[in-house]
Amino acid sequence: MEGIEMLPGDCVSAILANTSPLDACRSSMVSSTFRSAAASDVVWERFLPADYEDVVSRLLTPLTYATKKELFLLLCSPVLIDGAKKSFKLEKSSGKISYLLSARELYIAWSNDPMYWSWRSIPESRFSEVAELRTTDWLEIHGKIKTETLSPNTTYVAYLVMKIYDRAYGLDPIPSEISVAVGDQICKATAYLRRRTGGDGKKQQMESLFYMNRIEMLRKRVIDEGDERLPSERGDGWMEIELGEFFNGDEDSQEVTMSLMEIKGYQLKGGLVIEGIEVRPKD
Repeated sequence: MEGIEMLPGDCVSAILANTSPLDACRSSMVSSTFRSAAASDVVWERFLPADYEDVVSRLLTPLTYATKKELFLLLCSPVLIDGAKKSFKLEKSSGKISYLLSARELYIAWSNDPMYWSWRSIPESRFSEVAELRTTDWLEIHGKIKTETLSPNTTYVAYLVMKIYDRAYGLDPIPSEISVAVGDQICKATAYLRRRTGGDGKKQQMESLFYMNRIEMLRKRVIDEGDERLPSERGDGWMEIELGEFFNGDEDSQEVTMSLMEIKGYQLKGGLVIEGIEVRPKD
């Protein structure tokens, strides 16, 4: 340690720039030399995405900062970009990139027909609009993102972010096929849009009994790769269901396609709210 402290401050900064944001913060407690080096723009510019200037130029609300460390910490809270249709965030410990694509950035079948879907503002959402399902007999949602916008050499997981109202109907008994595809690689599984616990258990039992024959028929047509997935609660008051994961290498950019598509049951359903699809590093 004494030998390192004898190095010039810019050398110590260069060393810290090859660690992680968490390691840099920890090293600042070692000595005044490390504290000064760990606050350097050289260090924190390395932790920012390579295209951070482009991201900053697309912010809905400009940020005020004096150092690269301040900018990094500001971006560790979700910020709206691209006309408030996307949310961008950095993981504080690693600097890895996360995106939440708003419902307006997705393809949702029949979403422009007010008979089936309505677009409205709710206080729980970071976006100005969410898509609320009024009624439909066909559920299909797709989202896309380029791998070049994400952190390289990172495993990502895609989640559909949503709410299921207490008055929801027709969602529980019908399975959906979920998938994440990158290039010619595709991962598929089965999902049900029902709560893990709570809710109207009697209502679920009645629906399951009523549609029992149809459900069994549909199960045979579902591509099942493990346990059936169910939504889980998030810390922000929304629910999410995992669509799948993929590894983002450092090769040329590819398009990631994420989807949830009902296995054709043609059952009327309603009471679902879509905020978007989140793509974040795997824990």
